[in-house]
Amino acid sequence: MRRYLPLIAIGVALLAAVAWLAFGRRDGDDAWLGYVEGEAIEVAAPVSGQLASLAVQRGGQVAQGQPLFALNPETTAAQLRQLEAQAASARAQRDDLLKARQRPAELGVSRAQQQAAQAEVVRTEREYQRYATLAKRGFATKSQLDAARAAAESARASLRQARASEASGELAGRTDQIAAAQAQVAAAEAAVAAQRRRGDEIAPVAPAAGLVEQTYYNPGEWVTANVPVVRLLPPGRIKIRFYAPEAAIASLKPGTKVSVACDGCGGAIPATVRYVAPQAEFTPPVIYSERARAKLVFMVEAYPDRGLDALRPGLPVEVRPR
Repeated sequence: MRRYLPLIAIGVALLAAVAWLAFGRRDGDDAWLGYVEGEAIEVAAPVSGQLASLAVQRGGQVAQGQPLFALNPETTAAQLRQLEAQAASARAQRDDLLKARQRPAELGVSRAQQQAAQAEVVRTEREYQRYATLAKRGFATKSQLDAARAAAESARASLRQARASEASGELAGRTDQIAAAQAQVAAAEAAVAAQRRRGDEIAPVAPAAGLVEQTYYNPGEWVTANVPVVRLLPPGRIKIRFYAPEAAIASLKPGTKVSVACDGCGGAIPATVRYVAPQAEFTPPVIYSERARAKLVFMVEAYPDRGLDALRPGLPVEVRPR
């Protein structure tokens, strides 16, 4: 019997270890499961069109400012020419309002009419003065004096009319008309500038250097407006998304340091928590495990402090507090 005592002791120890693993281990002692996610940049065009060229390949590297793709520019160029013509028309209308209303020859006629009216005023004034003198001496009747006075007043009215006609011909368009024309010019020029900008946007360049993660279209295909054509992943735009139980959330706040481990990472990688979800959710399918199944967890995002070369989007990781 004494021979079997060591074996019995070993068996009891093994049973105790299994029982502790099955029932005594707390959830908080487990590593938090998660994965690596890349914060990619998706480049699209603001208008629909046929993809004329694709200057990059999936898996390649691009430098900042390098051309990515280009849509067929025929429609955009035609719209630009149309808007430029409308802007030219608006400027012509504005310039016309700023000019004198009458041409030089017409203004000459108005000035000649004014001189004739001035001469008529002088003549009728003299005629009236002559009849007034004769009326005082009794050699002119009252009706003759009244007729002379009426002729003088008519001549002065004709002079005023001639002067007003000349002044009207020299005046440019009214102030409100000129303001409206200038507003139309500004609107037309803004439309031209926007269309020129659109011409640049249908042939975008890389906003940052990085890896070409995906290309969604091939040359010749029709591209829908605002739908990504190229997906870029700049270096360093990597984050860790993991899921922690409710008991651990109190200790996970922005600025908290955690340790990230993965297969082939070559050791733990330090990271800093930047975001904690305000609401709980069920463990997502991408990290289902036998122990984590059907549990409420909180999503947490952390950004690695170093070791970015070892992390690839989609790589599963384990996260522990530091």
